[in-house]
Amino acid sequence: MAKIKYYYDPKTLSYRRIEKSWKQRAKELGIFLGSSTLFGLLMVLIAYQFIDSPEEKRLNRELNFTQMQYGLMSEQLDQITEVLADLQERDDNIYRVIFEADPIPNSIREAGFGGANRYKNLEGYGNSELVGKTAEKLDVITKQLYVQSRSFDDVIEMARNKSEMLAHIPAIQPVANKDLKRIASGFGYRIHPIYKVPKMHAGIDFTAATGTPIYATGDGKVLAKRKRGGSGYGKYVVIDHGYGYESLYAHMSSVSVRPGQTVKRGEIIGKVGNTGLSTAPHLHYEVHRNGKKINPINFFFNDLSPEEYEEIIQMADRENQSFD
Repeated sequence: MAKIKYYYDPKTLSYRRIEKSWKQRAKELGIFLGSSTLFGLLMVLIAYQFIDSPEEKRLNRELNFTQMQYGLMSEQLDQITEVLADLQERDDNIYRVIFEADPIPNSIREAGFGGANRYKNLEGYGNSELVGKTAEKLDVITKQLYVQSRSFDDVIEMARNKSEMLAHIPAIQPVANKDLKRIASGFGYRIHPIYKVPKMHAGIDFTAATGTPIYATGDGKVLAKRKRGGSGYGKYVVIDHGYGYESLYAHMSSVSVRPGQTVKRGEIIGKVGNTGLSTAPHLHYEVHRNGKKINPINFFFNDLSPEEYEEIIQMADRENQSFD
């Protein structure tokens, strides 16, 4: 019940009831409503700032759960990256070495993505950095897995063709032991027999009588058979064995194969001679791998026992010997 207020009237020496005009009443009501509204707004702001609504609590729980899942996913992607790196290491240094294949270049393995704004659509959110990094890791792993999968396809194919590859790689002496007098010169720097200066000798010289058979050291196709006056090879034959290998036979007295002809390991391709820059009958033999001349001594394993192989390495490795 509203309180009734009185005032003392000195003229009448009595208390008189205070009567408020409608303006005063309207003013008081406005002050009351304004204060109530202001207090209400203040309480609402405080509630929104410090007290979560049920919907906000639900969204916060989902957000925390999502952040935790992204963190776990990022850790799992790191573990997958380590496993993938181990597979790549095995692929390059074990599997491809076994099948004599070149390792995959890092420029291909390191999966790069073009465009600076690839993840621009993920920006502008509270977790943009976390989501962006996770998406980038996933893209990189996906690309690397694709590259590795294709590499394993190649390795499987190489394994299927291993027997064919072994048949093509040079693996025997081009001159039989029974016809061989000696190895006149091995791979390395030697004294040139004509110019009498040190010069790189990129093959092995087999001394044998003129007319001694020369054998193809692996399956392949004859690339060349001609005289090369300026090179000093005389009559020579080049065989492409595939898989990056070629073999060259020089100073021949005669050639019994033609360009384009397919030959098998052990097949006679010509005879020892003394053509070109040569001072005595012998065969100059080279092995090339991907265009680079390499030491043929490493490709006689089909013909020799371990003792014979060791002996022939010592013979071919004598320094400063001249080559014919």
